[in-house]
Amino acid sequence: MNGATEPSELENVLAGLNRLIRRRLRAGLRTPRLRGAEVELLRLVRGQPGLRVSEAAKELGLAGNSVSTLVKGLAELGMLERSADPADGRATLLRITPEAEHRLQEWQDRRSVLVRSHIDRLSDAHREALDAALPALRALSASLHEEAENGSAESHELAEIGEEGI
Repeated sequence: MNGATEPSELENVLAGLNRLIRRRLRAGLRTPRLRGAEVELLRLVRGQPGLRVSEAAKELGLAGNSVSTLVKGLAELGMLERSADPADGRATLLRITPEAEHRLQEWQDRRSVLVRSHIDRLSDAHREALDAALPALRALSASLHEEAENGSAESHELAEIGEEGI
């Protein structure tokens, strides 16, 4: 690897930022906390209303029965609506509820306010460095996403370990 960026340092910084942001936002929650996989599923369905459970499983890299369990729990919480696919009665189509939409938007708004307030505290040089890093971070994200979509053996092995799998 040329350059000074060490993967482990980048990983630690990104994971640490996400953890701190989540911790700060959870402190102000008035509703029961959703797990990460539940939020990922809601975001996915929000972006693709009418998604089938099997498609959600593929997109999230999870087993179908795991997604079915998430769907059942979120439906019980009033966050997801399930309906039979008119083209295939065996398949279930998913849509988020207005309550889930409100909750996702509120979280996103609160996260933006929190992050913006801390970016504003940075020096001009650090804000410029963050702006300059965004294209590289987007390229890294796209590479990881492409690998996941192509189903490489390495990404399957890593998915089995899980985010907290140590």
